[in-house]
Amino acid sequence: MSAQNHDDHLHYHGPEGHHHNHVHFVREEIMCHLPYAIFSVAFGLAILSFLAYSACVSATHNTAVCMGSHILFHSFHFMHIVFAATGTMITFLRFSNKVAKAFVIGALSTMLFCTLSDAILPYVGGLILGVDMHFHLCFLTELSNVLPFLVVGLCNGYLMSRHDSSRQGTYSIFSHFVHILISSFASIFYLVSNGFTDWYLSIGPVFVFLVFAVVVPCTMSDVVVPMMSGRGLGHTGG
Repeated sequence: MSAQNHDDHLHYHGPEGHHHNHVHFVREEIMCHLPYAIFSVAFGLAILSFLAYSACVSATHNTAVCMGSHILFHSFHFMHIVFAATGTMITFLRFSNKVAKAFVIGALSTMLFCTLSDAILPYVGGLILGVDMHFHLCFLTELSNVLPFLVVGLCNGYLMSRHDSSRQGTYSIFSHFVHILISSFASIFYLVSNGFTDWYLSIGPVFVFLVFAVVVPCTMSDVVVPMMSGRGLGHTGG
């Protein structure tokens, strides 16, 4: 969605109309990102299926599968942080020139929504499906590993926002797609590495829940929060 279209969605029509436009905007952004999430989660589950098949063929124990998934989760989670921070910075700085605020919003939004998408929602999903899940939060236990990815992502987003404005649309589309793809991988491997080794027995509910766990936080992080923060919730349009 172009910046002009975003302007149209957020155009001011009084307090009630303003609230309605915000709700409509969030709903439309989620619908726009939903196909990315569906394809990404499906692709991620396909990759996981091949890994599970390889483990069965080689008679690998579940402990080894969990360990491998643990490594893959961290790799994708850290990459997710880079893309989330980059996307948030690009979007915010399209609507505001407040660089210091961009870094604050970028850091807080990334920490919140990456944690929500990659850890908290998969953990809750596992519990709902009756799995004895182990809760692991990288921002609490591995901050020394997280911070370099966060800082690099924020700086990368700032640098990309300084590029020619004609490239910003391409950057946004690419960032959204890769962000959602990597997030889906992180969420999937979090499930397996923290107790859901028999995921294939509930692959239908897992698929639906992961789509939700990916699309909502990524949309909020990439578009809704940085745009509304950059423009201000009380922006009157024009």
